[in-house]
Amino acid sequence: MMLQSSLSRCFMSTTRSTITKNKSAATTKTHRSISSAQLTISSDSPNNNNNIPQNKQDLQFGKVFSSHMLQIPYKGGSGGWQSPEIVPFHDLKISPAASSLHYGLQCFEGMKAYKSVNDSNDIRLFRPQLNMKRLSNSMDRLCMPGSDFDHEELIECIAKLVRLDQDWIPTEEGYSLYIRPTVISTHPYLGVAAPDEILLYVITCPVGPYYPSGFAPVRLTADTPYVRAWPGGTGAAKVGGNYAGSMKPQTDASNRGYSQILWVFGEEEEITEVGAMNVFFFLEKEDGPKGRELVTPPLTRGDILPGVTRQSIIDLSKSWGEFDVVERSITLPEVRKAASEGRLIEAFGAGTAAVVTPISHIEHKGSDIEIPATGDLTKRFFSDLMGIQYGRIEGPEGWSVKI
Repeated sequence: MMLQSSLSRCFMSTTRSTITKNKSAATTKTHRSISSAQLTISSDSPNNNNNIPQNKQDLQFGKVFSSHMLQIPYKGGSGGWQSPEIVPFHDLKISPAASSLHYGLQCFEGMKAYKSVNDSNDIRLFRPQLNMKRLSNSMDRLCMPGSDFDHEELIECIAKLVRLDQDWIPTEEGYSLYIRPTVISTHPYLGVAAPDEILLYVITCPVGPYYPSGFAPVRLTADTPYVRAWPGGTGAAKVGGNYAGSMKPQTDASNRGYSQILWVFGEEEEITEVGAMNVFFFLEKEDGPKGRELVTPPLTRGDILPGVTRQSIIDLSKSWGEFDVVERSITLPEVRKAASEGRLIEAFGAGTAAVVTPISHIEHKGSDIEIPATGDLTKRFFSDLMGIQYGRIEGPEGWSVKI
């Protein structure tokens, strides 16, 4: 099955040659930029395949880690990025004065590697260039050095890590190897200042399907005094502080029987995100020509994370040409009004972990807005995106990157 190819010209080729063609020829151990040509694999790195979980149905997210990790230090002064290393998975040793521990100077990414449903030797990443761009932007937002690293070089380093630990990738659609690139400040001094030393490392873990027994619509609450992000803050960056601040309100919501929080901002109750995901609403238009529109909040305020799944849903929808796709402000009163008039067709969250998550209820000012779930569009996005990730569907060029 071939999705429309109108997007193909907009995205990079899947060939690994685009990732490896500009490798540095330097032979010294210190480099201003990340160089996959200088990557080494520790000679004492065992393949601890005996630790691979035998029953993949029992996998829990983030509980079991594969044998190896990638690490790339950045040194201040004229040091720059050091030679990448793949080493055995190990605990980090950093100064107790490191500014990542005191001032939240850390950011991260979430990616997955998939084994094709047709060939277990066919391993793929999904649109990794977008993850690299976002990581670079997050580093820049935290004033970290080295944020202008070569994206393709880091992708190649990650690809080598994944290939080394490929036996840890569970087979079967829904299973994958979760990849967590992380950057922390190792600046070993107290004092509020931009770091001049950082560590970029990547760990991986096998994970199972987010919905092992099929779709499970979530109940949300917007009745919280807390705010996730605001214009001018760090909402558009994937930094740890954004998640730390959500722990208490999420616990409060869970204690009241709600799965996630629908985050809103301002007196007009502008919707931003749902839990740690982007959010979409599929509506019958209220004014103007009849028709339907898929609405998601815009990135222009700087308080919403530019999700890879979010962008993929927008791109797919536009390629279908069946309804309008709109990035605009949408408020809770607008959603309530649409629901009361029968114009709210469906709603869902979108992110790497679940792909899409159907929404069935939103608590707003003490009463629930009921939403039909699970809708046909939600199911279609889930099927098509999963199909591309696992090689069941041939998607737009550059989305499913073979490594």
